Amino acid sequence: MELTKLFTTKEASEWASKFTGKNVTISNISYLIQYGRIKKIGGNGATLIDKQDLIKYYKESYIGKREINWKDQLGEDLNWALSFDHLKEADTTKHVHRLHPYKGKFIPQLVEYFLDNHTDEFKKEAYFKPGDIVLDPFCGSGTTLVQSNELGLHAIGIDISAFNTLISNVKIYKYDFLDLHYEIQKITKALKEFISNSNTVKFEDKLTRELANFNNKYFPSPEFKYQIKNKKVNEDEYGREKEKEFLPVFLELVKEYDIQVNQERSISFLDKWYLKHIRTEIDFVFNLIKEINNPVTKRAISIILSRTIRSCRATTHADLATLKEPVRKIYYCAKHGKVCKPLFSIFSWWERYSKDTIKRLKIFDTLRTNTYQSCFTGDSRTINIFEILENNFPAFSELVRKQKIKGIFSSPPYVGLIDYHEQHAYAYDLFGFKRQDELEIGSLFKGQGREARNSYVQGISDVLKNCKRFFAVDYDVFFVANDKYNLYQQIAENSGMQIVNQYKRPVLNRTEKDKGAYSEIIFHLKGRL
Repeated sequence: MELTKLFTTKEASEWASKFTGKNVTISNISYLIQYGRIKKIGGNGATLIDKQDLIKYYKESYIGKREINWKDQLGEDLNWALSFDHLKEADTTKHVHRLHPYKGKFIPQLVEYFLDNHTDEFKKEAYFKPGDIVLDPFCGSGTTLVQSNELGLHAIGIDISAFNTLISNVKIYKYDFLDLHYEIQKITKALKEFISNSNTVKFEDKLTRELANFNNKYFPSPEFKYQIKNKKVNEDEYGREKEKEFLPVFLELVKEYDIQVNQERSISFLDKWYLKHIRTEIDFVFNLIKEINNPVTKRAISIILSRTIRSCRATTHADLATLKEPVRKIYYCAKHGKVCKPLFSIFSWWERYSKDTIKRLKIFDTLRTNTYQSCFTGDSRTINIFEILENNFPAFSELVRKQKIKGIFSSPPYVGLIDYHEQHAYAYDLFGFKRQDELEIGSLFKGQGREARNSYVQGISDVLKNCKRFFAVDYDVFFVANDKYNLYQQIAENSGMQIVNQYKRPVLNRTEKDKGAYSEIIFHLKGRL
């Protein structure tokens, strides 16, 4: 019988790289330890890993098994090359793609695959070339626009959501980084002074220390997560027990520092989902942003504030994507495997996101090409692209009229799945944008019944028929969709188009709690012969 072989994290990464045939970094190994996938052995600063633990993880959870299982469930026509399973999260959220959270966006590599003029065994021809014009009539957070810029293509985005338009344009603007850095530093300094002598800071500092001591004692990391993973602890019961045990400490500190945990009113989204101390800081920063003269700088910093306040809503970490009830006290957090607290100040997140935003914008600035991109708020069923460009972007307008749009790469909304306005309700509330929920195609509130599906088919068909007016003769349309109701054949027919190809891809890294096998289809449409 083989004696137990122990690896350091460096040795483990080297072994795993050879075993999988992929680059497994020390950070990857540390992640597995942190989240209880493999057990940490040793103490006094030394981290060792049992080779058998690694073998078990990679054999059962990694090499080829997911592809086999998913094809068993979803069919052999699954195009695994489009899973991009070799990529890390840092690759799929590179540079400006992580400027702001957004539900329902596709990864940039998928856009690259179809817009880049390379060829491979799956894609026999190049559909777009540098200098072509791409349209995204459901622009969302601007992934198509950003990748078009990287690839040397021009791009136009349309979205019914004013906030989506803001996110998309902030990603592709050219910045005066000295001005951007100056304005951020000025606000950061003012916010720090604003809260420096407040009870809020003292309270949160004390609460953080007390919680750290408690969690280190009762939820030691990574041992506790490993115990949960191997079902040695009843997480729900133990979590509730310890939450109840710490609650008197929290309530005593609230009383000592005179902290308000209950909102005074719940009229607006900001009233309901932000504790009073957070709301005061939000208003303070927003008023400073209003004073910024450079409109491009102002919009970028507005996105930093929006990203910040999204992370500061009074909810559990597990419910950030889908809010349930406001949280005003400490709670056991299954996501982090310890007792967590609501936030009482935005400062740490503001500072973190400010630095991250500048870093990401600068990285993208080194990659950008000298091409045109812009997103406009409007209804893609009726918008006159020539006219809106002429009024807002004359130079680009002239090029589009002369050259016409080569095609579309977009992910239309799915039937009754996401409320695209409500997911950013905090931003609409703060910035005062006009909501146009009633114009969303496939909106959540319409459901997924027959009437909703018919309305969806009509809506997407109307978008394609309107956009065709601005297309070049030999156009290519790519729509990314989960067509579980088989609607896209009818959409193509209604639009005077035909589906010439379909690419069925596995979606590996979903944000939803349901992590089961899931696929989507990239439909390639062209004009009907």
